[in-house]
Amino acid sequence: MTRAAPARPAETPTNAFEDEGGAATPTLLPTMRAVWLRELLLFRRYWPAITFGSLIEPLVYMAGFGLGFSALVDSAEGRPYPQFVGVGMVVTSLLFASAFAGMFETYNRRCYQHLYDAVLSRPVDVWELVTAEASWIAVKSSVYSSVPLLVTLAIGLPASPTLLLVPIITLVSASAFALCGMWVSTLVPAIDWLRLVVSGVLTPLVMAAGVFFPLDGLPGWIQTVAGVNPIYHCMQLVRHAAFGVLDAGDWLHALVLVAFTALAWFLAVRGMSRRLLD
Repeated sequence: MTRAAPARPAETPTNAFEDEGGAATPTLLPTMRAVWLRELLLFRRYWPAITFGSLIEPLVYMAGFGLGFSALVDSAEGRPYPQFVGVGMVVTSLLFASAFAGMFETYNRRCYQHLYDAVLSRPVDVWELVTAEASWIAVKSSVYSSVPLLVTLAIGLPASPTLLLVPIITLVSASAFALCGMWVSTLVPAIDWLRLVVSGVLTPLVMAAGVFFPLDGLPGWIQTVAGVNPIYHCMQLVRHAAFGVLDAGDWLHALVLVAFTALAWFLAVRGMSRRLLD
């Protein structure tokens, strides 16, 4: 389930970090505006490749698991298996889109394109740069992750009012995964080491998150690991919201996700500061 980092065109910083009078404006909103403008201009050039991979891959997995295992497994957690795995693909699509962008794209921009050096030559702080980059990745990943949900609706997922909470959950989760990816990108000595993180960390965590099968039948130690796995908490929230079975216990999942997002933001800012300023 790996996806190669997309080749990106050369980027140049914009001059949107200055106000009309040319005065320094060290606030978050101008930084976000400049980052989003840059990303939108670039996105017009590479969106077909990114969109194709982001849409086709989860749909292939949905077809493979949903059609293949539905002949062997009638239901999971009381739901038809194609619907169960379809909602699970929302989370995997979200995770890999946001974490890959957080790791590979930010590494490229920091080490090869030196884009962040140019941005920080303006009146911009590292925390503003990190927040702006993560916000774009989160929104883009959240939009792409809605495709498996729409397909699951088409194959019979009942439309409940709590379904409207899914985009909010995916947006917060994508922010956390993107920030965590940015932090990891500051730890590795070379970009190839990020592939080790994908194979050795992300993939096992997905398997221990209840995406493709319920965790009830697995050994107890795996369920213990799932308790500290943010992907599992995201999965539970998305699934409960999609199936309209949210309860008081989901507040714990939400608190874990918010705390993980705050921790990832702190680590990403500190890691980027160490790499860019020290």
